[in-house]
Amino acid sequence: MKVIGAGLPRTATSTQLMVLEQLGFADCYHMRNVFADLDGELTKWERLVAGDADWDSILGGFASCCDFPTSRFYRELADYYPDAKVLLSVRSADGWVRSMRETIWPIYCGDSLMRHVNEARASVNPNWKRFLDLMRPMMFVNGGAMEGGVDADDVELGAIMERWNETVKASIPPERLLVWDPAEGWEPLCAFLEVPIPEDPVPRINDTAAFKEGIIGGAINDLNTWWEARDRPESSLHGAGVA
Repeated sequence: MKVIGAGLPRTATSTQLMVLEQLGFADCYHMRNVFADLDGELTKWERLVAGDADWDSILGGFASCCDFPTSRFYRELADYYPDAKVLLSVRSADGWVRSMRETIWPIYCGDSLMRHVNEARASVNPNWKRFLDLMRPMMFVNGGAMEGGVDADDVELGAIMERWNETVKASIPPERLLVWDPAEGWEPLCAFLEVPIPEDPVPRINDTAAFKEGIIGGAINDLNTWWEARDRPESSLHGAGVA
C-alpha cells in the first residue's frame, strides 16, 4: 500500500481512482470492488468492524485505495502502512452537498424513490441488506464519518465535511499528507507522489448520473428477479391479470 485516500465519498473519488492507477498505483481499492463482489467483500468488512482488523485480507495486492469504505479508516490504515502517503481529496462544501443530496444521502435518508427502492431491494436481496447495515453506521451513526448528517440541513451537512477534512489534517503528519483538489491539476499530486507529470489533463469524471443509474437500476433488477421467481396464482380476485 503506497497511497491511502482519506477524502469522503463525492470528493472526486472516482477521478482519484483513475488518476492513481494512471500514475502507476494500481490496483486501487474503491467502492467498485465492494459492488463487484458483495458477498466476498462484505464478509471481510464485517469481520473488520467486529474487531478482526485483517487489512491484508482486504487490501493485499493493492497499491492504493480511496473512497469508502477504506477512507473511513484512513487513520488505522496510516498506522498499519507507515510508509504510505495520505491523499485528502477535497471540493467546495456547496458542491459536495449538492452531489451528496443526489447520490449517497438519499440511499439512507429522506423520502425519495432511491431510498424506497433500496429498502425494497434489501428485503429481497440479503447481500444488499448486509451492505446497507454495514455502511449506515460508517456514515451516519455515532462515530460515523458523517455523524449527524441524517437530519442535517445543507449548511450543517457542509460543515460535517469540513470537520472531517480538518480532522484528517490534524491526524496525519504534514509530510505524509497532501490536500488535493483535482482542479489544481497534476503538479502538486505528482510532486507529492514523486512521479512524472502526464501529458494529458487530469481526467474529470462526473459519475452522478451513472451512480443513480447503477443504484436504482440494481434495485429494480433485484426486484424483477424476485418477482419473476414468485409462485404465480392461477386466478385473480383483485383485478390484476394473471400471466
